[in-house]
Amino acid sequence: MDGYYAWMIVATALVLMMTVPALALFYGGMTRSRSVLNMMMMSFVAFAVVGIVFVLWGWSEGWGADGVGNSNGKLIANPFSMWGLHGVSQSNYIYVLFQLTFATITVALISGAVADRVKLSSWIVFSVLWVTLCYFPVAHNIWGGGWFYSHFPNLDYAGGTVVHINAGIAGGVLALIIGKRVGFMRDPMKPHNLTLTMIGAGLLWFGWYGFNVGSMVFNDDTTKAWGSFSAQFQGEMGTTFLNTTLATMCAMLGWLLVERVLHGKATSLGAASGVVAGLVAITPSCGAVNVTGAIVVGGVAGMACAWAVGLKYKFGLDDSLDVVGVHLVGGIIGALLIGFVGTTSSPQGVDGFFPKGGNGIFYGGDLTLLGHQAAGVAFTLIWTGVLTTVIGLAIKHTIGWRIDRDAEIEGIDADQHGEVAYDFGGHSGGSLAGAGHGAAHGAASSLTSTKEGALA
Repeated sequence: MDGYYAWMIVATALVLMMTVPALALFYGGMTRSRSVLNMMMMSFVAFAVVGIVFVLWGWSEGWGADGVGNSNGKLIANPFSMWGLHGVSQSNYIYVLFQLTFATITVALISGAVADRVKLSSWIVFSVLWVTLCYFPVAHNIWGGGWFYSHFPNLDYAGGTVVHINAGIAGGVLALIIGKRVGFMRDPMKPHNLTLTMIGAGLLWFGWYGFNVGSMVFNDDTTKAWGSFSAQFQGEMGTTFLNTTLATMCAMLGWLLVERVLHGKATSLGAASGVVAGLVAITPSCGAVNVTGAIVVGGVAGMACAWAVGLKYKFGLDDSLDVVGVHLVGGIIGALLIGFVGTTSSPQGVDGFFPKGGNGIFYGGDLTLLGHQAAGVAFTLIWTGVLTTVIGLAIKHTIGWRIDRDAEIEGIDADQHGEVAYDFGGHSGGSLAGAGHGAAHGAASSLTSTKEGALA
């Protein structure tokens, strides 16, 4: 029992770190200098807003019981059945917190697709609506015993479908609805600080062990076996840890290889992006594949995502920080490859979560497992794609999504926050709030032109 809580506290803290500061740094470094504070603020604000929503009604909507799920077979759970965690035992609060961190980072991931141009107020409204209508229902049907899982059980160990495909399709839809940044495909929009991005990627990799390895622990019932720390638990922890590591290594190398072949250079941004692509792809499959399978998942994801991120220019989709190319594509690859390289000897196989059909195709299985995995992907794409469209259009035609065109050109940081990240003009603390709206824009414009010119 003590070992259970000790590990879950650590795992939860690691996943918390993935949103703030890891993702904030990763995304912040990839934006232009005039947008870095806003980009980081979107992660911070998402964490706070979604966390409160999760405790008030998200837990009951997603899980609906004091445990992993109530297996009630309903497509949509009652969000008021356990309002404010009423009826949830205090001994299970740590699992509630663990799941809370998953919800928060999913919303934060979406922000990368709409960087540089979205009002903070609209982002807050979107976060509440999206997590309520998209994230919690998908989690309920993939993890929480809902109607979909009762009919099409599929494997998603730590969120490849619930988190990454979910965020990826939402980011793509929003990028279409909100539209392109001013100057997209005309002006240079290079990352302003790749050092921040590399640090963020390293912290994401470190925190991801809480994400994946922590997902082996489900609820209070698990603690009955945890005390003895059986060989099954030891094997599962070791397998998920090793698979996560190997897949990430292979994905980074795969991404760099594609960069070298297509562009003649292996870049630091490519290394950081490859790390995240590998982590995304192994998330659904870390408990369902062996070591060889993890290498395959990572290698395929790294190369495929490196190629996919360039498609946005062909299709004219201004997915600012490649949420679609990395999270949507990587999540789909990780989920579907279970149908090819999943094994019944893996930890999830031992736990009995495999649908009828057993091994993946490459290990003698039939198409059953792949079919169940594809169904999970399709369900998430359709559910979230449709509802994100409704939410996105509703906000667009009411409070509006975008800041003014002039404000976007001069800098969203100054417009939305009255601050700049790199202040060489002597303003205390980088704050422009006391200088007035026009002065703030002027200072931001001067600073931005200097920085962007150097970085172009």
